[in-house]
Amino acid sequence: MAFDIARTRAAYPALTEGFVHFDGAGGTQTAQPVIEAVSDAMRAAIGNRSSAFLPGRRSLELVAAARSAVADLLGARPEGVVLGPSATALTYTLARTLGAGWRPGDEVVVSRLDHDANVRPWVQAAEAAGATVRWAEFDPATGELPADQYADLVGERTRLVAVTAGSNAIGTAPDVAAIAKTAHAAGALVCVDGVHSVPHGPTDLASIGADFLVTSAYKWSGPHLAAMVADPARWEALRPAKLLPSSDAVPDRFEYGTPSFPLLAGVAAAVDHLATLDPDATGSRADRVRAGLTAARAHEERVFDRLLAGLTARPDVTVLGSPARRCPTVSFRLAGRSPAETAAALGAAGFCLSCGDYYAYEYFQAMGLRERGGAVRASVYHYNTTDEVDRLLAELDRVAPGAGRMGR
Repeated sequence: MAFDIARTRAAYPALTEGFVHFDGAGGTQTAQPVIEAVSDAMRAAIGNRSSAFLPGRRSLELVAAARSAVADLLGARPEGVVLGPSATALTYTLARTLGAGWRPGDEVVVSRLDHDANVRPWVQAAEAAGATVRWAEFDPATGELPADQYADLVGERTRLVAVTAGSNAIGTAPDVAAIAKTAHAAGALVCVDGVHSVPHGPTDLASIGADFLVTSAYKWSGPHLAAMVADPARWEALRPAKLLPSSDAVPDRFEYGTPSFPLLAGVAAAVDHLATLDPDATGSRADRVRAGLTAARAHEERVFDRLLAGLTARPDVTVLGSPARRCPTVSFRLAGRSPAETAAALGAAGFCLSCGDYYAYEYFQAMGLRERGGAVRASVYHYNTTDEVDRLLAELDRVAPGAGRMGR
C-alpha cells in the first residue's frame, strides 16, 4: 500500500506549529507515543534500580525494555546494548577502553567523510597510545568513499577501522560490509557510526559486519539518548575505567551514573512507533520495524529525489557530491549568499535547515569550505512531503540574490 503520509504526520505534534523541518539529520521531531511514554514514566513513582520495592523494579523494567527495543531495531541482542547520553560519549568510552591496549606501531583507520564523533575519539586514543592514524579519503567530486582503498590502509598492525554508514554531510552510504570484510581479514575491529543511517532503513549489525554500532534515538523520533551495540562477548573482553562500587556486569559496566529512566521509556516507545509505520506489517517487533523503515525509506526517496532534482537544476546552486548510494541528505551553497545567510533567510520563512560543517569537520576541511561557512544541509525524514519540497524550492527563488552575483 502507499505510504500514508497524513497518518504519519499526525503522530508528530510539533508539526502543527507550521515549520517545515528539513533538518532531520540534526534531530527529528518527537512522536506522540514517545512524549506520552516519557510523561507517564515521570508521573509514576520511580526509584533507583532495586528489586526490593516496586518503584525500583519499574526502573529495572525501563532499562530492560530500552535494551530490548534497541536490539530489535539493530538486529542485536539486548545483553549487547550499551545505553548512554550521546553517540559521542559512547564512542569516547569505547575509544578510551580499546586504546588502553594499543601500543606504538599499532594503527587505526579513520575516514575524512565521517562526523567528528567517529574521528576525534579514535585519533586522540591513538595519540595517547603512540599508535599511527591512517586516513581513508573520499572522492571530492562524487563524495564516495571507495572501499577498495582499505586494502592498502589496513594491515597486520591495524587495531580498529572506524567508518560511517551514512554521511551526515552529503548522505553518502559507503559499502560498510566490504570495508568490514577487509578489516576483519586483518584481524581489526570495526566501529560503525550509524547515527545518520539507522533512521532511513533497516539495520542489521551482523549483515554490515560491524563489531560496534552506535545510534542516537533523537534521530529516529525519540529522546536525546544513544546506544552502542555489539556482541555481548565483545563487551565481556573489555574493561573500561569505572567506579569500584558500580556494576561489573555487561553491559552495565560501560554505563556511567544513574540513567534517565523516563527517557529510556521514550527510547522503547520510539522503536514501537517505528514498528507502526507500515500498518499492514505483521510478525515480531523486529519484523515490523524492518517493514516500517522499508516503507518509510521508499517514501523518503520519492521526496528526496524531487528535492535533489530541484536543487541540481538551479544554475545558482552548487550541490556537494553525487554519491550513488546515499541517505536522503544533501548539502548545497547558493550563489551570492553565505550558507549562514541562506539558512537565516529560509528560517525567516519557516524552513528549518542546518548550516556550517555540522561536525563533519574533515569533509569540509578537505573541500576547502570550512573557512567559507560550510554549506546548507537539507535532510528528509519520513514526515516530509513533496509539497514541502516545492515550497522550499519556491522560497529559494525568492531569497536568491539577483542574476550575476558571485560568491559560490
